[in-house]
Amino acid sequence: MSDGIDLATLATGLDEFWSQQVVASANGSLFKVAKGIGEVEWHQHDDQDEVFLVLTGELIVRLRDPEERAVPLKPGQLFVVPQGVQHAPVAADEASFLIIGRSITSTAEGGKPAWSEAGGAPA
Repeated sequence: MSDGIDLATLATGLDEFWSQQVVASANGSLFKVAKGIGEVEWHQHDDQDEVFLVLTGELIVRLRDPEERAVPLKPGQLFVVPQGVQHAPVAADEASFLIIGRSITSTAEGGKPAWSEAGGAPA
């Protein structure tokens, strides 16, 4: 059995905003930490839901489902973006969060490693 994982420390220690680092996998899902500031362009994931669990700061998940709305999340709060729903995460100040899904969903430059394109797992 492995030791516990300090998610907030791992996320805040990342070098790039909006890129994802896989910290664990279980039952076909990847658990990924990330941090963000500013906003991500509107996008959707046609192959999976995307779960956000805020660790530090505040994250706002903007949605078009079909009406545009915003879901503000504080530390300890979780939100599931359903498969196929357009969304755009926003963080006015730096925020860190856990993302749970079947693959890497980052749209950031360098945030989606090649192994994730094939639906695989890290070596």
